[in-house]
Amino acid sequence: MSPKKILILRFSSIGDIVLTTPVPRTLKTQLDDAEIHFCTKKQFAGILEENPYIDKVHTLGNRLGDLVNELKKEKFDYVVDLHNNLRTMIIKARLGVKSSTFDKLNLKKWLYVHLKMDVMPNRHIVDRYMDAVQPLGVKMDTLGLDYFIPENDVYDPKWLPESHRKEFVAVVVGASFSTKRLPTEKLIQLCDQIAKPIVLLGGKEDVEVGEQIEAFFKAELDKQKEDTLAELGKKTQIFNACGKFNLHRSAALVKASRCVFTHDTGLMHIAAAFKKEIYSIWGNTTPELGMYPYRTKFTVFEVKGLNCRPCSKLGYNECPKGHFRCMKDQKFDFYLP
Repeated sequence: MSPKKILILRFSSIGDIVLTTPVPRTLKTQLDDAEIHFCTKKQFAGILEENPYIDKVHTLGNRLGDLVNELKKEKFDYVVDLHNNLRTMIIKARLGVKSSTFDKLNLKKWLYVHLKMDVMPNRHIVDRYMDAVQPLGVKMDTLGLDYFIPENDVYDPKWLPESHRKEFVAVVVGASFSTKRLPTEKLIQLCDQIAKPIVLLGGKEDVEVGEQIEAFFKAELDKQKEDTLAELGKKTQIFNACGKFNLHRSAALVKASRCVFTHDTGLMHIAAAFKKEIYSIWGNTTPELGMYPYRTKFTVFEVKGLNCRPCSKLGYNECPKGHFRCMKDQKFDFYLP
């Protein structure tokens, strides 16, 4: 008999939560009368609140005990643990119901990062998340990732200047760690090569970089450069949206874009949910860790042959080796007609 009331645990972060979205969808659509709850950190609850496959969202605050007491009252039949850390172990033990758990492959990741032994399975992390619901007889469908934008945050062309309303390319400036981000001069090089109206996306912490890029392309050009740009048909025009929009509106801009250039970050996975063409830029992390764009057309930009990559499964505030070649040596081989 299938469980009727199921709790999914995944506390963070934006990208990881988006990558788990096939789990609640397949549970809801493949099990009879299933009631699906999802538990995450408070700051990420908004990602899930519009999801029609989730009946209720619970949030982790400062006190784990308060959350456990709240969850106990729900009387769940089953727990799907997609985070697999100490707090989720405590929750499962305190709830005392049947559960299944996502395998984080920590040993294989350690061997890959520290000894450069690539023993990672050739499987996307989304498919590994789905392994946790196999005991319930649930299988992956064909729909990919989900991201649902609230009605108040649906894209409005009036958000953008006239120059960007017909067509624009989204460039994601930010990332969670510095070693996942292109240096500003490389971002300028990338934007110059795109040669289209560009919307820069990022958080408040990316505003300054966005302003520097915007200022470069607004700077008065000497006559020689103007002639060269005209000859090449260059049309890079920058709108710096960093820090101007909430996550849902940034997602709406991604959805409205022609294509997306992005680091290994949450908006990359949101772009995959909208089946956008993605140009993904990799620094200290690698696609072999299993978090490349899922079920959408994508191109990978990375510096092959560096014996220091990956230096971390997450990232650092600065390059541990000091040279940062994984980003500084990037070459962008693409053409947008």
